[in-house]
Order: sequence, then structure tokens, then C-alpha cells
Amino acid sequence: MAERLIVKLGDPVLREISKPVTAVTKNVEKILNDMADTIYADEGRAGLSAIQIGIPKRLVVMDCGTGLVELINPYIVERKGEETGTEGCLSIPGVVGRVKRASYVKVKTLNRAGEEVVLEADGYLARCIQHEIDHLNGILYIDYVNVLYDANTGKRLKPEAANPILAHKRAWVR
Repeated sequence: MAERLIVKLGDPVLREISKPVTAVTKNVEKILNDMADTIYADEGRAGLSAIQIGIPKRLVVMDCGTGLVELINPYIVERKGEETGTEGCLSIPGVVGRVKRASYVKVKTLNRAGEEVVLEADGYLARCIQHEIDHLNGILYIDYVNVLYDANTGKRLKPEAANPILAHKRAWVR
């Protein structure tokens, strides 16, 4: 297992649509293990999609405070409610924004045995799942916001400071 480098905003791979995993192989398991090492090396609970380490596969790991969750080929089958909360991203360090998301999601995904499982989540875990699945579809949380804040001070970024980041909003063609 190994910690991987996280791709930062501006790298075009973050806007790619990730490809489905066709089989849960030893290589896929190694990627999941490396992704877990990467989020835990950050000393915080977080989520990470494979695209954020430059691998365009539909893989996610996260620990939003309840233990490690792995998602292989996840897709949301149901959404309910609505809440707005602060989000940041390992690929956009030092910046946060307020994002409106569903407060509940039901997700179908595969486990390491290749079996389909259903995961239901609400609150913060639901937010994390939606954020990471967005990554798999080339979407970043900044695509949903018009105002960004400094993650350390909470102060609103001045337009001239935010523009380089906001310029990446949908600055790509599918």
C-alpha cells in the first residue's frame, strides 16, 4: 500500500468521466488500498475518487467519521430532501464553498467481492457520497457555487482571488 499524489485543480483529468470497473481485480484492490492510505495520510477524514489520483475509474473511498467506505461503480438511485453545507476538496486545497445537496441518498455499488450492495446515507455521509460521485462524472463542487471562502479564515475570497478558481467552472467541453 502507498500514499498517492492528489491531482490539483487545472489538471484536465479532473474533468474526465471515469470508466466503469469491469472486474474487481488485485490491481483494483491495490488502488482502493492506496486511496485509503492517501486519505488517512491527510490526518483528516475525507473522501477521494480515483480520478483525483489520475486514474479514471469509478472508484471511491471515504471516511466521513463512521469508518472506511469503498464504492465501486456507484450510482445514486434515489435522492430526498435538501440541505446546504460547506464543502472543500483535496484537489482544491485551502478553499471552501456552500453547496446545496440532497440530504438523503440511496446508492447501488459493488463491494470487493464484486457483489452489488445498496447503501443508504443521510447528512454528512450523503453529502460526501454525492461529492465523490460528482468527481466520477467530471464535476467539481465549485461548479455549484458563486462564492468561495478561505478554508482557514472563513473569509470570503475577493473576486480577483476567486476568479482563477471559478474560471475552471465548466471550462471544458464534453
